[in-house]
Amino acid sequence: MFTGIVEELGEIAGIEPLTDAARLSIRGGTVTADAGHGDSIAVNGVCLTVVDVDGDVFTADVMKETLDRSCLGALEAGSPVNLERAVRADQRLGGHIVQGHVDGTGTLLSREPGEHWEIVRVSLPPGLDRYVVEKGSIAVDGVSLTVMEVGPGGFAVSLIPTTLRLTTLGAKRPGDPVNLEVDVIAKHVEKLVGAYGGTAGREDAS
Repeated sequence: MFTGIVEELGEIAGIEPLTDAARLSIRGGTVTADAGHGDSIAVNGVCLTVVDVDGDVFTADVMKETLDRSCLGALEAGSPVNLERAVRADQRLGGHIVQGHVDGTGTLLSREPGEHWEIVRVSLPPGLDRYVVEKGSIAVDGVSLTVMEVGPGGFAVSLIPTTLRLTTLGAKRPGDPVNLEVDVIAKHVEKLVGAYGGTAGREDAS
């Protein structure tokens, strides 16, 4: 599990295409400091398992499902990436509960610079809009953000200077794709309420 608080801005050191998969080599001095085989590290919001560590570079295998459902397949050597190690049980939950399981990809629609922040609008793929609410949480490329506005087909977030400076979101341009993970609690609530409603309906019918 992660919290969406990016620890460092790393970069793709290399990509090895495999059959229906790819092996990524990712450079990040902070996240590799105590990393070992089998550890989990979020890369642009995607939970990857460490295969090997060599100095400040770790490698991870990415299966076809992940490449198809996220933006990792568009990365190339030198691409910057947001990195976060899995949270420990004794750490503060600074963002929100992030699983590293991308629900879909969106497109950055626009940027509106302000004096102390920047408003960024992102599109939502069909089916995800029901999980996004004003003042709720969403992970964009692994960054925990508060939704400031929801509209037809998309949402807006406000980025502070630290987020602009220390994550990939500062360099994204309109048209660029981003990984999206909605609040997992909303998905569980929807399923439980739906199941309860179905049961209640059957009981009433009997």
